Amino acid sequence: MRRRRIGGALAASVAASSFATAQAPQRLRRVGVVLDLPADDARAQARLAAFAQGLQQAGWTIGRNLRVEYRWRSEGEAALRATAREIADFAPEVVLGSSSPVITMLRQAMPDVPIVFVAVTDPVGAGFVASFARPGGNVTGFSTIDYDLGGKWVEMLKEIAPTLTRVAVLADPALPSTRGQIDSIAAAAAKLGLALEAVDIRDTAALERDIAAFAAAPNGGIVATASSLTGLHRDLIIRLAAAHRLPAIYPYDHFAPAGGLIAFGPDLVEPFRSAAGYVDRILKGAKPADLPVQAPSKIDLTLNLRTARALGLTIPPSLLLRAEEVIE
Repeated sequence: MRRRRIGGALAASVAASSFATAQAPQRLRRVGVVLDLPADDARAQARLAAFAQGLQQAGWTIGRNLRVEYRWRSEGEAALRATAREIADFAPEVVLGSSSPVITMLRQAMPDVPIVFVAVTDPVGAGFVASFARPGGNVTGFSTIDYDLGGKWVEMLKEIAPTLTRVAVLADPALPSTRGQIDSIAAAAAKLGLALEAVDIRDTAALERDIAAFAAAPNGGIVATASSLTGLHRDLIIRLAAAHRLPAIYPYDHFAPAGGLIAFGPDLVEPFRSAAGYVDRILKGAKPADLPVQAPSKIDLTLNLRTARALGLTIPPSLLLRAEEVIE
């Protein structure tokens, strides 16, 4: 067999060039991440794991061609603003943020940096994007909820607790998305003949007093609306519902394993994997304005039979058949 030969000097040059190319350090692209959860929260870790997997699937490896700076929930507006400034000082090329308060502060600190949001309830109402199809600026991402869910929450709660006549609606009145959720809840409640009472969840001490006062009369139940504070106060809300023997429905699936009676809402983990795809596309030159906002594609029903038994409730077969997960 005849083989082509390369002269010694040329071969050495080619080998040296190939070695240098292989060893040349890749440019580290910079991504900021701000989650509206504590660093040690299992929910935060699950979401970040999905985000990291999505990045890896797109060809990004932290430490090799990507550097990611993380920040966690900050209590109060001033602390959150300081967190946004810290991420801005990191000079990221794109930022991933969860919750409306986080996105608001990130936009103020970095008006020209592309932002991908996750777990934002109403990005149009909050002024983050012009529309789902055409975001129109430097912000895009994945919304959390459909306002029609509000009516379904009421219907399901009445189905699981037929004697229900009164509903405490736990909400953050400062959020633009609260109005849309309450309108949907009120429409369904009116059809079912249920009286509504709004409960502000911003102050935990007041929340405890208001729930206790509400529970003093019979046939009450709780609808917890979607907001970052609902998630933050998850354990307190579940504890209050149990202490006052109030059937309650929650907007996120992670409430049920923690003791919540029923949860009906979108998966909050998978959108982080999808968000990695948007971050990848932006790092490769795409503009957020050209990436449509995506609504949740799957709504999960989770039931906690232990909590139902503790409340003396029997979950109807119709709900059991629809449930993605039943906790026994």
